[in-house]
Amino acid sequence: MLVSEIVKELNLKVIGGESGLNREVTGGYTSDLLSDVMGHADQGLIWITLQTHKNVLAVASLKELAAIILIKNFVPDADMLEEAGLEGIPVLGTEEQAFGISGKLYNLLTK
Repeated sequence: MLVSEIVKELNLKVIGGESGLNREVTGGYTSDLLSDVMGHADQGLIWITLQTHKNVLAVASLKELAAIILIKNFVPDADMLEEAGLEGIPVLGTEEQAFGISGKLYNLLTK
C-alpha cells in the first residue's frame, strides 16, 4: 500500500515531504525512542511518534522508512520539515493518540 493511500484511508494530514507520498508501506512501528527505532525498525515502515525534531528525520532516512506519523496534533520543528522535504520522507499528522492510530494502521495493512 502507498503512503498516499494510507493518508486517505486514515484521514491523515500531510505536513511535509510530499514528494515521498508514492513510497510503498510494508508495516508500522510505534516508538518515541530514537535508539529503539534505529535498532528494530525495518525499511518501508511508517513510524508513529510524538517526537518532532530534526533527528527523527535522520533516523527515518537511515532506516529508509516510508513515512512518519506525528500523534496528538504535534507540530514538527521547522528543521524537521526542511529535512523531510530534502529526504522525500512524508511527515503526516493525526489528532489521535499512538494506541488508536497504531491499531487503525495495523487493521488497514492486514486486510
